[in-house]
Amino acid sequence: MNHTDKQGPTKARRLRELIARRVVMMPGAFNALTAMQIERAGFEAIYVSGASLAAARGLPDIGLLSMAEVASDAKTIANAVAIPALADADTGYGAPLTVMRTVREFERAGLAGIHLEDQRDPKKCGHLSGKSLIPITEMARKIGAAVEARRDPDFLVAARTDARALEGLEGAVRRARAYARAGADAIFPEALESVEEFRTFAEHLAKEGVKVPLIANMTEFGKTPYLSAREFEDLGYRIILFPVTALRIAARGVEEMLDKLRSLGTQRDLLGQMQTREQLHDLLRYEDYEKRDKDWYERYGREPKD
Repeated sequence: MNHTDKQGPTKARRLRELIARRVVMMPGAFNALTAMQIERAGFEAIYVSGASLAAARGLPDIGLLSMAEVASDAKTIANAVAIPALADADTGYGAPLTVMRTVREFERAGLAGIHLEDQRDPKKCGHLSGKSLIPITEMARKIGAAVEARRDPDFLVAARTDARALEGLEGAVRRARAYARAGADAIFPEALESVEEFRTFAEHLAKEGVKVPLIANMTEFGKTPYLSAREFEDLGYRIILFPVTALRIAARGVEEMLDKLRSLGTQRDLLGQMQTREQLHDLLRYEDYEKRDKDWYERYGREPKD
């Protein structure tokens, strides 16, 4: 069933309220079912990872998905849950005018916000080598266009910088300062490499009067050390992304299942590792659908008597 906001604060407003109160952990969802599991587990927001969406379509994270494809997948994910979702919009898919359309499409799709990055197309995973950046002024124009395009002022426009790998920490701070001046609601320094770098980045922005929430990417097998959400919060970060964690666990689980199925010729010994039919139906709110269908039949489905 579609989880759109019919009353009360919008999802964008709820996301901002969450960030204002405490650190927010956002596991990455690669489809609607995963998003529902994240919500069921008690998380208050989800992340729509571009890397996970690409992988789920059998593609590497090198900017191969179009804006329409990502917006469509993000819409399916966002509308499956009541909690807000932040989406990875890569480079905005083009120049500032294209970025404006991107913002409107993602906002229309039910997302609470997006982040844009300052890589030059074709982009790469932020923890890989071989990246290149657009000029600061060009990224600032994209951010300005994004902020101007949104219809809901609460829709979050975050700016990600990949400058650490190419311009050092000082360059990342310089870019973050410029992006905040351009109107970014949050700053996302990608692929910082130590606790000290995370601390220094946050402290430098604070000293320069940049008072926007900071985003940390706690991806696996990358350049960032494994820190807990509490540790990131103590360093000054408000949103902690776990972009590909669920997908990696799921993919490994499927690999192991297929190996056993091929060798055993039956899934009988795997039943204890599965969600039961009842558990899956409960997650999907199967009974709610049946009840609604029955109610409609009772109200409208009977043939009128002469």
